Amino acid sequence: QLLLVESGGGLVQPGGSLTLSCKASEIVFTTHEMGWYRQAPGKQRELIVNITSDGSTRFADSVKGRFTISRDNAKTTVYLQMNSVQPEDTAVYYCYSDFEGWRDWGRGTQVTVSS
Repeated sequence: QLLLVESGGGLVQPGGSLTLSCKASEIVFTTHEMGWYRQAPGKQRELIVNITSDGSTRFADSVKGRFTISRDNAKTTVYLQMNSVQPEDTAVYYCYSDFEGWRDWGRGTQVTVSS
């Protein structure tokens, strides 16, 4: 089981940028699909992006063209670069890992977009 710890959340102004990090505890990270969900107040958790072990990515329409994801296998860390953020991006962002259907979750990090 991986232990996932997110960091980098906070308050950002509309149009700004923020980078979230998700540090995984074990080297087997390289074989896992990784990704990010978010959950806004009163809404269901939404899958926004994932990255497979070979680096393939898939983005939700809501973030396509604004967010990017990358992984550093040596550091067992996945990054979510958020650009041109908008108030509707305000949510708790959760990192996850998936290996053959076994899914682990981080505890989440709050991102608030406000002026």
